[in-house]
Amino acid sequence: MNFPKELRYSEEHEWVKVEEGNKVRIGITDFAQDELGDIVFVELPEVGDEIKADEPFGSVESVKTVSELYAPISGKVVEINEELDDSPELVNESAYEKAWMIVVEASDLSETENLMSAEQYEEMTKED
Repeated sequence: MNFPKELRYSEEHEWVKVEEGNKVRIGITDFAQDELGDIVFVELPEVGDEIKADEPFGSVESVKTVSELYAPISGKVVEINEELDDSPELVNESAYEKAWMIVVEASDLSETENLMSAEQYEEMTKED
């Protein structure tokens, strides 16, 4: 399992990367994609949509199940990864690089402080 140290993690298995200004890139973790199996469809919000921390913002469908994606922070969607429309398998191949899902203009960057470090997330996944 891969847990990049520069990212923050949610209990719902999303990762967050703080970028320039108050922009935050969000995706699902390597652990999550491994648990889900082969991803066949990704549903994401539209650019301009507002997302709220701990509420669903989309879903991923695998050959096993459909799982909701939960927003790790609140803000406005400013970019979506349109490549996932045609290539949802990227989530399995490259959870942290190619398969980011959305970029959000965070309404309160301090929300990222409530997320787990790589070490904390790794510990949590060992308990599952």
